Amino acid sequence: MSVDTQREDRCMGELSDVDQGGFSALAEPHRRELHVHCYRMLGSFEDAEDTVQETFLRAWRRRETFEGRSTFRAWLYRIATNACLDLLAKHRPDPATGGEVRWLQPYPDQLLDELPASDTDEPETVAVARETIELAYVVAVQHLAPRPRAVLILRDVLGWPAKDVAELLGDTVNSVNSALQRARAGMREHLPTERQDWASGEDDTVTRDVVRRFMEATEATDVGAIAAMLRADVRCSMPPTPGLHVGRAAVVDDWIQDGYPELTGLRGIPTRVNRQPAVAFYLWHDAEGAYLPLTIDVLRIAGGAIAEIFTFHADQFPRLGLAERLLADGSGS
Repeated sequence: MSVDTQREDRCMGELSDVDQGGFSALAEPHRRELHVHCYRMLGSFEDAEDTVQETFLRAWRRRETFEGRSTFRAWLYRIATNACLDLLAKHRPDPATGGEVRWLQPYPDQLLDELPASDTDEPETVAVARETIELAYVVAVQHLAPRPRAVLILRDVLGWPAKDVAELLGDTVNSVNSALQRARAGMREHLPTERQDWASGEDDTVTRDVVRRFMEATEATDVGAIAAMLRADVRCSMPPTPGLHVGRAAVVDDWIQDGYPELTGLRGIPTRVNRQPAVAFYLWHDAEGAYLPLTIDVLRIAGGAIAEIFTFHADQFPRLGLAERLLADGSGS
C-alpha cells in the first residue's frame, strides 16, 4: 500500500467530519482516472467532464454514507458509474446502425499521461489500459446497453470482482456474469477481428512510415496514393457529421464528392490521440497569412495499411493541445 493510500485511509474514518476543502483534497487526485472511466462509458469527452463534476457533487452530499467497507477510490467509482447510467437513461440515443457513433469525441494523449501509475507493470495490464481507450473499443462499447456496458468496463477494464459489481448495480452475481457474457459477445461484433494488430506501438516503424506517407499524400491531395494505403474494408467516419463509409471505393468516392482533390495549401502535423497515431491538418488562409485548423484524422493501422479513419472537426484542436494556427514556416502559434 502506498503512503498516499495509507494517508487517505486514515482520513476516511470520519469522512462526514471533513470540510469541503479537505474533501476536495481527497477527491481531486482521482479526477483523471474517473474522467477516463466516464469517457469509456459515454464516448464523449465533454459528457465525461460533466459527469465527473456530478460525481464529486454527489459524493460530497452523500459523504456520510461512506462506511469504509471499500476504498474511497472504489466508492467514487461506484458513484461515477451510477452517474453515467443516469445520464445514459435520460439523454443518450441508441447508436446508428452500421457502427456510427455521432457523439464520439477524441481523448488527448497528454491527459492520458496524467493517469496514476498502475500497481503492476504486467504487459497484459498495460495492453488493456492502452487498447480500451482506443476509438475502436470506445465505439464498440457504445453499442452495448448501459448496464452490460458498465459490467464490461468494471470487470474487464478495472478488474473488479463480480461480487463488487453486483453490489454496485444492486444485482446478483449470476446476473452480472450473464451480462458480462452478453457484453463480450456484443463487443466481438464490433471490434476489429485482428486484435493482435489492433494496437500499434508508438515505436512501430511500420506505423510511423504509414502515417508519414498518409500525411504527405494528403498534403499533395494525391487520392491515388492515399487509396493505395487503405485496406479494402477500411471504415471512415466524421463525428458528429452523419455518415459512415465502409470500403475503399466508398471512402474515396466520398472524398471526391466533398471536393477534397480541389483543396490546396494543406499542412499536416503528426500527433497522437487515444493512444493512436493521428495527423492534424491545417489549411492556408491568405487573409490570415497562416494555416488554420481544418480536421484531425485519427488512424487505426493494421498490417501496414489503414483500417479505419476517424476525422474530427477543428473545434477539437484546442482540447488536443494543437496550435491554433501555423505560420508559413510551419511554426505554431
